[in-house]
Amino acid sequence: MSFPRNSIQAALASLALLGGLLTLAGTGHADTQTAPPDWVAEWPRTDFARSAIPFSEIVSGGPSRDGIPPIDSPKFIAVTAQTGLAPSEPVISLDIDGKARAYPLRILIWHEIVNDRLAGMPIAVTYCPLCDAAIIFDRRLDGRVLDFGTTGKLRHSDLIMYDRQTESWWQQFLGRAIIGTLTDSALAILPSRVEPLARFRERHPDGTLLVPGDPEARAYGETPYAGYDSSRTPFLYRGALPETIAPMARVVAVGSIAWPLSLVKARGEIVAGDLRLRWQAGLNSALDTAAITHGRDIGYVTVERYSADAGWRDAVHDVTFAFAFHAFHPEGTLHRTDPAPPAE
Repeated sequence: MSFPRNSIQAALASLALLGGLLTLAGTGHADTQTAPPDWVAEWPRTDFARSAIPFSEIVSGGPSRDGIPPIDSPKFIAVTAQTGLAPSEPVISLDIDGKARAYPLRILIWHEIVNDRLAGMPIAVTYCPLCDAAIIFDRRLDGRVLDFGTTGKLRHSDLIMYDRQTESWWQQFLGRAIIGTLTDSALAILPSRVEPLARFRERHPDGTLLVPGDPEARAYGETPYAGYDSSRTPFLYRGALPETIAPMARVVAVGSIAWPLSLVKARGEIVAGDLRLRWQAGLNSALDTAAITHGRDIGYVTVERYSADAGWRDAVHDVTFAFAFHAFHPEGTLHRTDPAPPAE
């Protein structure tokens, strides 16, 4: 969710004045629970009788429905054009059938969702700053196309989206509906990267780049989460924390398996079965200094999967905070050393 520009500490102070925002919403279990009256009033079309999670796990992030506005009519320029972005600024990139596009985190950090189409495919480009989770979904589900917005609510400090067609609520980290008519439905996740703008330009000189529809609408280029990834604990989080790694350490997650980013950096390359993880320097953190261009270099990772017919191809993955991986994959595997090579 979006906070005052100066610091996370200021955001904590301002939200504390509001009261109740840090209070867990609802009580009971997923099969015997009643939605709070304010939810029902704000979401009259949502079927709260259908849910996959306890309502008590959901908290308000502060903004109301679409208070963090998604981008529905995205505007693009050639990636080779003058942009004002530093070469090391982070972008979420996607390539479908040779059509490549990049979405700067300096924009996503203020909007969190872009409803777009690329190579004819309807996609949702999403970013949750509190988890540092950048995930792109195919918006097609059971023969219809969904459009997404922000609920203003969080679960395990992760963005809860909603679709405008049924107003079901979706967990961004998993791409799964957790409340409403579409409960337990899942969106397909597309292989994407978070990489420096310069690297995307090098790989896709004919690619396009998202730019703000109104450059004055937000403080694009600044982050309202300055210092967040140096915090000791996550914001608006009420779950269990991992015991073997700092909660705000970044991990490279492939499904329910993850490696600390620090390990991938130290090794340079890790091969695990048909997966290959490689680290390179040159990517600014979007959650460090107020100006993203000055964020410290955290490096970036490519994750590829090998198949005999296609060779090495980008694999679905996420570079996220350890607490989020632990929250959504509590039984998952976090490799602290290089995995053993597969048996001959």
